[in-house]
Amino acid sequence: MHRPLPPEIAALLRRGTVIPAHPLALNAQRKLDERRQRALARYYIDAGSGGLAVGVHATQFAIREAALYEPVLRIAAQEARDWGKRPLVLIAGLSGRTAQARKEAETAVGLGYHAGMLSLAPMKGASIDELVEHCAAVASEMPLIGFYLQTAVGGIPLPVEFWRRFAAIENVVAIKIAPFNRYATLDVVKGVVAARAEERVALYTGNDDHIVLDLAVPFDVRRGMDTVRVRIRGGLLGHWSVWTRSAVQLLERIQRGPLDAELLALDARVTDCNSAFFDVAHNFAGCIPGCHEVLRRQGLLEGTWCLDPNETLSPGQAGEIDRVYREHGDLADDAFVRANLERWLA
Repeated sequence: MHRPLPPEIAALLRRGTVIPAHPLALNAQRKLDERRQRALARYYIDAGSGGLAVGVHATQFAIREAALYEPVLRIAAQEARDWGKRPLVLIAGLSGRTAQARKEAETAVGLGYHAGMLSLAPMKGASIDELVEHCAAVASEMPLIGFYLQTAVGGIPLPVEFWRRFAAIENVVAIKIAPFNRYATLDVVKGVVAARAEERVALYTGNDDHIVLDLAVPFDVRRGMDTVRVRIRGGLLGHWSVWTRSAVQLLERIQRGPLDAELLALDARVTDCNSAFFDVAHNFAGCIPGCHEVLRRQGLLEGTWCLDPNETLSPGQAGEIDRVYREHGDLADDAFVRANLERWLA
């Protein structure tokens, strides 16, 4: 069934906003820490984010096997409703083959989620026809957000032709571009323009290695005799699960302009922070615990535990996080967290 987005949610998504990829709060027994799970959602809401993305890569795909998919989606939806007091885009991560992804979409719709962000990693080996058919089937359940996941963490290469056909699906509302690759990023933009979907499909950066420039610099793409100018409107980022208040201020600054040298120079600084949080030195092996470590230092999480006991900080990663705190401490939001933490944990 074609379910359009509520008008205020569609407008917010198109205007461009900060959407953190919501982490999973666990205790030392690797069980859900509901109090801290709620505190995280409250932090993101009070920081000024425009929505929450739950059940996505940062929430750990293994929540499905741990029977945590529905509980963590429910908690975020409750906090968005009771704590939020303003329109917030609720995005559910969807994964698996078609039957599973549709079932997850059904669960998300039942909990009040507006759109589903579909990971195609489980479709590895499928043809473009099969991928498009899969996406169209899931889009019949709820509005869909495309997801170009980087190959280092399980994503599959997706050419321009896929994105053209994907963007042509009527119930597609946005695409998160996260291949961490400029050529692949262009493929998405070109596909959307070729589908004449640039007004309907909002583009969001998930390129945590290139956040500022993705948001600041427009893309010019040819379509026949015309040049079409497209912008990435906002970010749906694992990186924005930490220092979120600063991320909101950054996007506001970019949207307000002007694009001066000071603003553009932030691109390298933000990327340097990301290199520590996302553990670039070990091919992103510690990207989830790295974000957990920042939240742990701020008191939002109790530890860096993941569902997989082998998913831990890499050797030297904590030292790298120390370094970016020393060199880029002005980009942190520790004072904001300190002032509100007790309230969020109450």
